[in-house]
Amino acid sequence: MPFAVYVLAVAVCCLNTTEIMVAGLLQGIAGDLGVSVAAVGYLVSVYAVGMVVGGPLLTIGLSRTAQKRALLWLLAVFVVGQTIGALASAYWVLVVARVLTALAASAFFGVSAAVCIRLVGAERRGRAMSALYGGIMVAQVVGLPAATFIEQRLDWRASFWAVDLLALGCVAAVALKVPAGGDPDTLDLRTELRDFRNWRLWGAYSTSALAIGAVVAAFTYLSLILTDAAHFTPSTVPVLFAVYGAATVVGNTVVGRFADRRTRPILFGGLAAVTLVLAAFALSVAHQAPVVVCTVLLGLIGLPLNPALAARVMSVSNEGALVNTVNGSAINIGVMLGPWLGGMGISAGLGLAAPLWIGAVMAVCALATLLPDLRARSEEEPAPERDGKAVRA
Repeated sequence: MPFAVYVLAVAVCCLNTTEIMVAGLLQGIAGDLGVSVAAVGYLVSVYAVGMVVGGPLLTIGLSRTAQKRALLWLLAVFVVGQTIGALASAYWVLVVARVLTALAASAFFGVSAAVCIRLVGAERRGRAMSALYGGIMVAQVVGLPAATFIEQRLDWRASFWAVDLLALGCVAAVALKVPAGGDPDTLDLRTELRDFRNWRLWGAYSTSALAIGAVVAAFTYLSLILTDAAHFTPSTVPVLFAVYGAATVVGNTVVGRFADRRTRPILFGGLAAVTLVLAAFALSVAHQAPVVVCTVLLGLIGLPLNPALAARVMSVSNEGALVNTVNGSAINIGVMLGPWLGGMGISAGLGLAAPLWIGAVMAVCALATLLPDLRARSEEEPAPERDGKAVRA
């Protein structure tokens, strides 16, 4: 991989850390700004909505801007938003900051994916997406714990400032290490918009939303499941989270190696495995040993499907920034939908196994979205020839 791909992966790690860090700063922000913990939790939803709605619009607005310049502008907007958040003296100011950073992050993911493909070529796009989305995995393993540690030693604003400084470093790194190219005349917005009439592309987006939503539905309530259902001590939970995070890094690396050549087998096998793991998790939720095994397996095969999901989106459409940004929006729809459905299951009195069963159902639905695409591909394959003539069943 070109070094610039890893530079962009670090930037993605920085941006994704901002998205998830609020989960570790709930009480600090709530106490400082005088709002409820639930209100602070809504900041996660605000961020997701900003990515779903605003990212594609901002990407369209930057369609006439060279890719490298677009990356620098987006990082600049992110730095402004993060600075506003660090200085926020009222809850509504923090909401504005979250919207700004979400807009920049969503568009940055799409443009950076297009840059990576330009640098490595279509034949290695799966590996490039694995490296790029590796930043998301590192944010979970390193970013969130680091932000929580800083908040515990100083305050939540220090965590915001730390990410802000990292973002400034990313601005310098992108300016120095990402090659120019992808000028406005090479960005065919009309072609990208025309591809949105392709039903297979929307099928791929549905797969992305349901697959990631299935995993997040379970992961959102994993802490409660570990302590209240499996009866682990609270001190053990961070260790299991770290193990889960390490498993996602390993899985992401493995999937990235094969995502280009084996995209659909990986998705079929991976989603079938996610379904079985979540069902087994739900059936054994009160037993510690199976819970540990299922946690590790979910880390290995859940979120690491991201590179294959991205490769499938690009294989049925194009490799432009807008297509990739909308894929990020689809994923964030899943991020919002999974926990909401899981919470409804718990509220309905179905127990802590409910999010796991709901995740399993979502994974089955994701599998179903692959079937029409598989049929379309089989119809496109040429019939075998016999004596110079095509033979058809």
